[in-house]
Amino acid sequence: MAYSTRETERKYAAPVGDDVSWLRELSGVDTVASLAEVGIQELDAVYYDTDDLRLTRTSASLRRRTGGTDSGWHLKLPLPGDSREEIRVPLSSENVPEELRDLAVSRTRGAALRPVMRIRSTRSVRHLLDAEGDVLAELSMDVVDADALLDDGGHAMWTEMEVELAGDGDPALLDGIEKVLRKNGVDRAQSPAKVVRALAETTPFLDRTPDARIEGTPGSAGAHVLAYVDQLVDALTDLDPAVRRDTPDAVHRMRTTARRLRGCLRSYRSVLDREVTDPIRRDLKWLAGELGVERDHEVLRERLTSGVRELPGELVLGPVNARLQAWDAARRAEGRRRTLDALASPRYLKLLEKLKLLADGPPLRTKAAGKPEKVLVKALLKEYDRLVQRMDRALDMPSGPERDTRIHNARKAAKRLRYAAEAARPALGKPVRRLGKRVKDVQKVSGAQHDSVVTCETLRRLAVSAHAAGESGFTWGLLHGQERAAAGARERQLPEVWARARVAARRKALRR
Repeated sequence: MAYSTRETERKYAAPVGDDVSWLRELSGVDTVASLAEVGIQELDAVYYDTDDLRLTRTSASLRRRTGGTDSGWHLKLPLPGDSREEIRVPLSSENVPEELRDLAVSRTRGAALRPVMRIRSTRSVRHLLDAEGDVLAELSMDVVDADALLDDGGHAMWTEMEVELAGDGDPALLDGIEKVLRKNGVDRAQSPAKVVRALAETTPFLDRTPDARIEGTPGSAGAHVLAYVDQLVDALTDLDPAVRRDTPDAVHRMRTTARRLRGCLRSYRSVLDREVTDPIRRDLKWLAGELGVERDHEVLRERLTSGVRELPGELVLGPVNARLQAWDAARRAEGRRRTLDALASPRYLKLLEKLKLLADGPPLRTKAAGKPEKVLVKALLKEYDRLVQRMDRALDMPSGPERDTRIHNARKAAKRLRYAAEAARPALGKPVRRLGKRVKDVQKVSGAQHDSVVTCETLRRLAVSAHAAGESGFTWGLLHGQERAAAGARERQLPEVWARARVAARRKALRR
């Protein structure tokens, strides 16, 4: 069974000379009171990657390590700053554990993993302690011996130092430690990880580098769209392991990322050739739909449980909580199964490959070289015109199911406009930022109205089931009335927020 830890560390070049008496200066940095010698550890790690080093290229690593205090399989995934998530599995055979193989899929895209590097380290460890003797950080000196396991690899040796925070320590401690190190001539290591340096020094690393990515003309409309696409492709890659491990909010974030990317490819068809992007958009729609089963249930479950929880006890008649729990268990399991089946499917692997090709070799059209003030604004105004048509039709209709459907469709158009504005914001600045904010308000109000409508239908079905079982339907009817009232309140609020959005979308304002 895998478990996850967060490590925050910095690597440094080896100190010059054998005298490290200056390490005593670390006492007094922040809350460090003393240093304690821990001893020598012998570590032996075999790193796994694809033939073209897909893990290494995405700042991830997978190793099987023996020795030290944490022997086992370690999958390291990048986090912001100096941190990484380390997912550990106990030692097994030399075959990569299936769980870690799955967690690496968004980076390997299904390519086979094989041993690429063996790194043996003789590690001298010191603990930095506070006044109570608790460990604040670990400082280690490593004598590293690396052997490439690729066919054309070689051998390398070096010495380096690293400082790792203990537990959930304050990263500010690393800044104080680094100040002492720099004062004594110790600089940051050029490579962020041992395996990166080992590959660079023992293999024709550049020969394994994919062809250079196609970039848009600096400052052009295409360059801004590609920057947004790259950001979303990277986010989708990073979220995959979190979704598989059922990390809170991961499904929601991955679904939203897929929708943002799909919307961007639609809005900026003048920049990217739709013959290439339309099949990707269809796959992203499929992925968002599969994730939506689990995510929509998460939202609905929270809405229903909080609704029951907030009622006075005398208004909860019959086995309401039991029925709600049974409903939740069945649908939650179905949603989780749909999510995991989607991520294990050949269609998802093909989508990952298409996204990689899209990011590396985007199908730029002629207008990609145009000025953002012209190309991006035109795309935004097209999305705005679609939203106007849908919203005006919705607001002209009397309340009822057909109006609910039209408001929901207008909400989808608002999302597309908002996502298009996100891509254009770095180029167009404050006017587009204001538009995005106002459209987000429209999306939130119409979304709240839709959530109430969907909740009403679920409450009706729960009431029917309760009635058929001879239970009271009073509580379900009470909640239904509350949700219907909430939907009506949002409908009444919608014209006001829509009017503010229309002001922000004036053509003159966007073209400034």
